[in-house]
Amino acid sequence: FHLNLIYFQSGADVINYLNSGPGRDRLKVAGFEYLGHSNRACFMFDYSNLLDSASKSWLHESELSKIERRDFARGAYVKSWGCHTGESMSKKWYNATGTHMIGAIGKTQFMMEELPILTSEGGKWVN
Repeated sequence: FHLNLIYFQSGADVINYLNSGPGRDRLKVAGFEYLGHSNRACFMFDYSNLLDSASKSWLHESELSKIERRDFARGAYVKSWGCHTGESMSKKWYNATGTHMIGAIGKTQFMMEELPILTSEGGKWVN
């Protein structure tokens, strides 16, 4: 699959990897997909077991401007499979990175051995 799995703890770690990953000056990001919890304004990397329905680790749309536009290859494929990211975050992602991010209007549902599906009435994918 030619997958490069990177472990991280915070949104700052994600931004740092995108901006400063090994060889980033010559090796651009060609594909970036997020599969996890989200809302209209952020990726939530965990659902805390200490705080009910809350996250202690995230990447908020207000932080996207810290991602350098040079990180992504021309025509890179970027998609968030999480809920609601097409309602605000996709536009902010494009404004910050110059790369379109496909996101969901409405909720998504993750099922065993399948890609997430839209579950909200009127839900759709936008970029």
